[in-house]
Amino acid sequence: MRNRGVVLSPSGVRGVWLRNNIETCPKRLKSLSDKVSKENIILSDSQVVALERARPSKASHGAIETFYPGYLVAQDTCYIGHLQGVGFVYLQTAIDTYSKVAFAKLYVRKNAVVAADLLRDKVVPFF
Repeated sequence: MRNRGVVLSPSGVRGVWLRNNIETCPKRLKSLSDKVSKENIILSDSQVVALERARPSKASHGAIETFYPGYLVAQDTCYIGHLQGVGFVYLQTAIDTYSKVAFAKLYVRKNAVVAADLLRDKVVPFF
């Protein structure tokens, strides 16, 4: 728009996007793709690159299905901080994806042994 001499604020651009129902990048790319197929317009290199990146092969395929409690547990480690006299402190968490029940335990190490300890000590006895 600037190249054409039209000055437009960011909120003005967003207003145009909202009026045309293209407020998100995927919606804008779909609209551009539809316009190309209907009007046979020629795209710039940057538009072609954007359309190639948005191909359905990179789209999300949906949520993971879990069928009962304990079927799938998500586990992660989070750095909490450093305590004087103790050292580094890490929080090991595990969340059951079906029931959304969470388990947590603090450790001074971050390795596979403590990850297995959380499962053995808290998660498996619960289920």
